[in-house]
Amino acid sequence: EVQLVESGGGSVPAGGSLRLSCAASAYTWTMAWFRQAPEKEREWVAALSAVGLLTYYADPVKDRFTISRDVTNTTLYLHMNSLKPEDTAMYYCAATQRRLGSASRGDPEEYGYWGQGTQVTVFS
Repeated sequence: EVQLVESGGGSVPAGGSLRLSCAASAYTWTMAWFRQAPEKEREWVAALSAVGLLTYYADPVKDRFTISRDVTNTTLYLHMNSLKPEDTAMYYCAATQRRLGSASRGDPEEYGYWGQGTQVTVFS
């Protein structure tokens, strides 16, 4: 069982930045960030595979967010720049031992491990 613990959320003005962290109890092949706003479905944000050499982003965050891992490959980060009010959501870290392709890395059902979430609020 892999445990994931997120941190780093907060409340920032539009245009601001935040860095989310996710500490994992063990290495997993694929890690990702999802987010869920009130009354909306969980939405894939970004994913990272292998040792962090392969990264993928959802269109709404491309060129604003950066996903990365530390050198131990057990801490996942999400650097968020140019934040917008529509980025407001609970952000979740997710992981799986599987190697996910383009058709599955955005599907929350493919991830067996989840953190408790960290709230990000962007105000205008």
